[in-house]
Amino acid sequence: MKIICAGLNYRQHTIELNWPFPSEPVIFLKPDSSIIKNNKPFFLPGFSSDIHYEVEIVAKISKLGKGIGARYAYRYFDEITVGIDITARDVQARLRKEGHPWELSKCFDGAAPLGSFIPVTDIRDVNNLDFRLDINGTTVQKGNTSDMIFSIADLIEFSSKYFTLKTGDLIFTGTPPGVGPLKRNDHLVAYIENKPLLDFYIK
Repeated sequence: MKIICAGLNYRQHTIELNWPFPSEPVIFLKPDSSIIKNNKPFFLPGFSSDIHYEVEIVAKISKLGKGIGARYAYRYFDEITVGIDITARDVQARLRKEGHPWELSKCFDGAAPLGSFIPVTDIRDVNNLDFRLDINGTTVQKGNTSDMIFSIADLIEFSSKYFTLKTGDLIFTGTPPGVGPLKRNDHLVAYIENKPLLDFYIK
């Protein structure tokens, strides 16, 4: 199972960073050891002093596919949830400055807490979907999938040019504006619409 992640995929987040919109999806991979399930806590690692949250909609691939056209992509995922792309921002900045790949900043153990999945058939429109992240009872990120630069279908089409998509693969689809630091004892709850799907603590 692989975790395909899209960077810089929300217009407002890209504007927030003062970066140009990408001309094609910005893709990186996380290992399956990044996943935290069942609302288990995330433990702050010793190699970073600047760990950040990035809430994202996550699509689960439901069948094998390669070279999938965007108009057929709906056939290849049947569940979604919310996840957190946890990032060691100081590590990322150092690696970028040195011109190195920055997987170490996003792919470490526990860097992908994952919520409970819900069927796509329960969703009115995956391309117009509200989601948010609350920390300690305060909303810190709020987004709508209509702000995506590349839709879930676009990401499936693009990714499947390079990777055979397999049942159970996950696609993290990018984060809206408002990312920020985490600290010990923070309580994170992430929602799709008003349904809480992920609820965990930072230790």
